[in-house]
Amino acid sequence: RSDGNCSNNYTLTRYWNATDDCNNTASCVQVITVQDTQAPVFDQDCPADLTVECNAVPLPAVLNATDNCDLNITVEFNEVRSDGNCSNNYTLTRYWNATDDCNNTARCVQVITVQDTQPPVFDQDCPADLTAECDAVPLPAVLNATDNCDQNITVEFNEVRSDGNCSNNYTLTRYWN
Repeated sequence: RSDGNCSNNYTLTRYWNATDDCNNTASCVQVITVQDTQAPVFDQDCPADLTVECNAVPLPAVLNATDNCDLNITVEFNEVRSDGNCSNNYTLTRYWNATDDCNNTARCVQVITVQDTQPPVFDQDCPADLTAECDAVPLPAVLNATDNCDQNITVEFNEVRSDGNCSNNYTLTRYWN
């Protein structure tokens, strides 16, 4: 046996000699070149590409692989994030590589598009429209909001006054964003 560049690449040389009583000899030589050229095979299909909300990113799948020559295949996982137009819009590209002793490699790739399409939700209903006397205009309500992706929601308040037919008749339009 002559070793090659990896444990599953080698050359076997087999010799046969036949000798009779008069020392006449016949020889035969067989050379077997063993090469591992097949990549490992994953034991399941690659995970499908997905588009998900930012709060629904799945955990990476656990993939295993087998090989026709190497009994101990290790699957390496790597994930690359590519940012989008805001912090909760991005792409995850997940790679699984199964490599045997002779560097034959199988690769599995999954692309997950992560997006934030749901607006924040106020923690209470917007204050109802009302008519009030000039000395009984209520203070603006304090509204808070939550979001499925962003933990730091800021509620901005704005008030616009539209004058009426005298200084004490007017309309206040209040906006919470």
